[in-house]
Amino acid sequence: MKPSYFPFSLLCAALLLPAAAQAQNLTAIVNPPPEAPSLTQAAQGVLDAVNKRVPQLDTQGLLAQLKAQPTTVVIDVRSPAELNLSGYIDAPLFFNIDRGFLEYQIEARVPDKATPIVVYCGVNQRSPLAAETLMKLGYKNVKNYRDGFFNWKRAGLPIQQFDKAPTSFLYDLPQEIIPGVWSAIGATAPGTYVNAGHNNNLSFVITDDGVLVVNAGDNYLLAQSLHEEIKKRTKQPVKYVVLENSQGHAMLGANYWKEQGVTIIAHRDTAKQMEKTGYDVLAGMRNRARDKAFKTEFVMPDKLYDDKLELKMGSWNLQILHLGPSHSHGDTMVWLPEKKLVIAGDTAFHIRMLPIFEDTDTAKWVETWDTFEALGADIVIPGHGGPTDMATVRKWTHDYLVHLRAKVAEVVKAGGSLDDAYKVDQSAYMHLHTADELARSNAGRVFRAMEFE
Repeated sequence: MKPSYFPFSLLCAALLLPAAAQAQNLTAIVNPPPEAPSLTQAAQGVLDAVNKRVPQLDTQGLLAQLKAQPTTVVIDVRSPAELNLSGYIDAPLFFNIDRGFLEYQIEARVPDKATPIVVYCGVNQRSPLAAETLMKLGYKNVKNYRDGFFNWKRAGLPIQQFDKAPTSFLYDLPQEIIPGVWSAIGATAPGTYVNAGHNNNLSFVITDDGVLVVNAGDNYLLAQSLHEEIKKRTKQPVKYVVLENSQGHAMLGANYWKEQGVTIIAHRDTAKQMEKTGYDVLAGMRNRARDKAFKTEFVMPDKLYDDKLELKMGSWNLQILHLGPSHSHGDTMVWLPEKKLVIAGDTAFHIRMLPIFEDTDTAKWVETWDTFEALGADIVIPGHGGPTDMATVRKWTHDYLVHLRAKVAEVVKAGGSLDDAYKVDQSAYMHLHTADELARSNAGRVFRAMEFE
């Protein structure tokens, strides 16, 4: 049985809707929305005058611009507290800059003043003023989204939230991908105090002879929250936790699972890296998570493997695989051959840009990809972002690596510098989540590696 899922982000799906379907969605818009507070006559007059000076977009116009110009930067000028309560527009390139800090922060966030920018707030009262401010600062392609966030949300268009499961340490509750296979999809963003370090996927397989979990979680309380959700779905005990790599969000919750009598499995290279850096990773998490690091301690895995470990759990056959070097030390995935489903970990990315570490070997990652694709998976649960298919992760992982290496090779061949490498064209990938944080460093690390290949 093949699941119902979106191979791209929900926003891409919205942009691909036929015009009639989009129009039907947009009938929900109420302009001005009922959330809009009343203004004095003088204030309304100022706002009306600004709206005449500032280019405007309605919801249909914003959808069209995001489709035609994917490099558009969308800026929500509400306070972070407002976004935390209601969410924000799921746009490929998004910033939250409080209206009161716009003049101080915008040039660091958007240095190129020719960049297309759309600003919005909740009810079209602050954003026109923000748009005019940007125009006065010299930004040449600024528009105001006049319908505002609440009309966007009311129309059923894609939004993101800081925490989709506010009653749980999990960023979002587990979803069933196929019968018996579940994944709690983490935030496609850095680990923060708000998301409790749940910025990767925590998956589990419920068999007729116990449960296998992929990734221990970032901390003790997050692991405990995942276990509580598992127990709501089955009476089967958790028998194994597989660590996809040595990153904190994969392994720091392991001491919770050990307390439950669960066997922790990792690749031998993952364990070696954990020995080197585990306590430093723990210290960094404690500094970020503060009280949410409660009871978290660093522990080593119980069972190590090299290339392949086969587990028979009732009627389920599970293969724990290390196919070769890719993203991190001992990258591990779980392959369910009868289900044609792979829990791929950080070998595969799609919604967010893949990060390249100092010791990531991108040339070997490309080589490993052929072995990975030869598995023949129909369904891929990546390390970050929702379930998808092989063609999608190939486009945003393999093809990105090949593209970046080719562009950097041109710089190396021409005798260019690290600064030249930072400027290579990655525009086709800048809509991916975290691209603003990662694109430049990815190019630099590939350049430093390729100088010596």
